[in-house]
Amino acid sequence: MIRLEDFFIDGNQSILDAMESLSVTGQRIMFIAPGGILTAVLTDGDLRKYLTKGGSLNDPVFKAANHNPITLTVEERSRAKEVLTERQIDALPILDRSGRIVDIVFANGLEVLSSMENGIPVVINAGGLGTRLQPYTNILPKPLIPVGDKPICELIMDRFADFGSREFYMIVNFKKNMIRSYFSEESDRPYQLDFVEEHEFLGTGGGLCLLKGLIHDTFYFSNCDTLLDMDFGDAYRQHKEDGSIITMICASKHVTVPYGVIELAPDGSVGGMREKPEFTYLTNTGVYIVEPRVVDEIEDGKFQGFPDIIQKYKDLGERIGVYSISEDSWIDIGQLEELQRIQEKINSKAQV
Repeated sequence: MIRLEDFFIDGNQSILDAMESLSVTGQRIMFIAPGGILTAVLTDGDLRKYLTKGGSLNDPVFKAANHNPITLTVEERSRAKEVLTERQIDALPILDRSGRIVDIVFANGLEVLSSMENGIPVVINAGGLGTRLQPYTNILPKPLIPVGDKPICELIMDRFADFGSREFYMIVNFKKNMIRSYFSEESDRPYQLDFVEEHEFLGTGGGLCLLKGLIHDTFYFSNCDTLLDMDFGDAYRQHKEDGSIITMICASKHVTVPYGVIELAPDGSVGGMREKPEFTYLTNTGVYIVEPRVVDEIEDGKFQGFPDIIQKYKDLGERIGVYSISEDSWIDIGQLEELQRIQEKINSKAQV
């Protein structure tokens, strides 16, 4: 597989050198990215235009390059194919929060060995009853509720797989045989999935006790109804740098109260009035980065929510980190209204 770095070129190299590099990759694009940080894009079209206007083959490539290229952040990566089609371009660089190229999406489907590869294991809690999604979950378990042409849980695993995760564990209970049957079908999924069975409901955190002896490294822990567009690799790096035992992935939420809000004074009179106040706060997405000793130290067979486990470590003085993402980067498919909204959005795109 072609490496990401094979598409990088020094901005001071000559136009002639750039033409040779383009022929080596077989693609029509190169990136000026010192230290991996994108500064400009160079296509064969840029070279032709530059030479047509009198440029020399010995001139440095930065003179011919496009210094305002089209890019997407990692959080926006799911829009890549759409942007490629709309802008009629061959390739789209994907940038992390520091402006570093971590992947390139090509219109022709070429895959590169990206720097997003990290191999971090993923544990998905899929044992719940899915009461928020009734009546759908009266027929199907929540992990298999379809969103477009794939079940919720498979979409979640695909996002992690984009970052190189290849080792997945799924905690199952309710309608577990249906879940097993779906994922046991022949497929070309680029990861290994193992099931861990609850024999009684252990809550959103208690089921981790079933992973003792299986998890030995830092891992992602996710609900089976939370879809995130984010840089999982960057979150992992922050988690390690901060020395947190658990890092919560939190999304900012902006809420406008559609009414005038009255504040009471101590004597019961009106102390203040605010018309349609706005609030911004962080909310828990249900996705975490967790150190393996949490699994080793969890009490066997005890029903407990993962927030309770977080509070326990916080009370013990352990560091609980927060990695924040934008509101638009989080889809809580576990809510019926949100699921219906996403389904309508997908259907409208399919009709275009």
